[in-house]
Amino acid sequence: MNPLTSLSTPGRSRHLRLFVLALVLSLAGASAAMLTVGSWAEASASHAHGSPDRSPARAHGKKKPRGHKVSVMTRNLYLGADLGPAIAATSPDQFISENGKILRDVDDNNFPVRAKGLAAEILGKMPDLVGLQEAALWRTGPPDITAPTTGNYTASTVKYDYLKELLGRLNKGRKRYRIVKVQNEFDFEAPADYNNVPNDGNVPGLNSNGEINGRLTMRDAILARVGAGIVTANPRGENYETLYQPTVSGIPITVKRGWVSVDAKVRGARWISFVNTHLESFSDPEIREAQAKELVDGNGPLKGRLPSVLVGDLNSDDNTVTGGDTLAYDALYHFGMRDRGTEKPLSCCIKSDILADFNGTAADFDHHIDQIMTDRGKKVWRLKSAVTGRKPVNGFWDSDHAGVYSLLKIIN
Repeated sequence: MNPLTSLSTPGRSRHLRLFVLALVLSLAGASAAMLTVGSWAEASASHAHGSPDRSPARAHGKKKPRGHKVSVMTRNLYLGADLGPAIAATSPDQFISENGKILRDVDDNNFPVRAKGLAAEILGKMPDLVGLQEAALWRTGPPDITAPTTGNYTASTVKYDYLKELLGRLNKGRKRYRIVKVQNEFDFEAPADYNNVPNDGNVPGLNSNGEINGRLTMRDAILARVGAGIVTANPRGENYETLYQPTVSGIPITVKRGWVSVDAKVRGARWISFVNTHLESFSDPEIREAQAKELVDGNGPLKGRLPSVLVGDLNSDDNTVTGGDTLAYDALYHFGMRDRGTEKPLSCCIKSDILADFNGTAADFDHHIDQIMTDRGKKVWRLKSAVTGRKPVNGFWDSDHAGVYSLLKIIN
């Protein structure tokens, strides 16, 4: 019997229609199942290749923005002493005495030990890019009273190189971080009564107690993680035009501050401009505001074509400080920069010049001036943020500041 003839007979037409319908439904179900399996496989492959976008591929018929994760951190290392009393000195004798106390306080604050804790903070988060402030270089040399006025600095014996010490801790065993850009800021040398022994100085006719010259070079720096798919280019740095210029014991001093920046491409994310700065802390807040405006005006590093990430000690905030201390933050906010850090918990500052663990408590952290900010809010998202270094370790607080870390998503 011909099967086709058999199926076409009147008595079998109803069965034929049912058979065809069942076949169509079966094929449709199989296609749907294949589409579901295919979508699951595509999503699984995407996660297997490290895609940071864990949201569904489509929502309401539109593609979700795709991006890549970039982690950043800002860390003020604390220079090791309060310079305020020396700046406020009203006589050469007092100035030299206060300089000696500064050098002794730096010893007491033991950066080689503090560097262990600072390195542990950074390695605990493994940020892709780190902005460092107060990466001090302390040197000593023979006493020379002319150094502050002539700028002829000769102190060359290194006592503490904070940047070298921290990198040694970070890279112990294998290289994990590299310096992308470092810039000298405030640099000053003057006689000091370091040993606090009377009448043993070598500054005749001025102060019989100043037996040594001390030199402080402040530096800002950017570090990049090694072996994490980070490409950097175009490192830059400049000092601000608006600077604090006090007169100390009749000697005019210029307190240099500035910024450093680098363009960075992290694991396939779009290029960003990473900027690190430390705005003035001693002066009237108007100087700090003017420095913030230099970041966004003219050839400022936040004025470029790339999405910008700004980190640093801004000595300013919108809601945890008062009065003029909001001005610098406000200037950046009005330009379009937005907070990508956290105030929960707060990150500044231990209220003691000496950071031994018996000085200060976590309650001292009562405001937020260590900032992480970005522009182009639709292109840079904050996924999470954290504060580090709010507990003493190894007998010391790591710094008078805490560190601030953020994980960002850069939308391509």
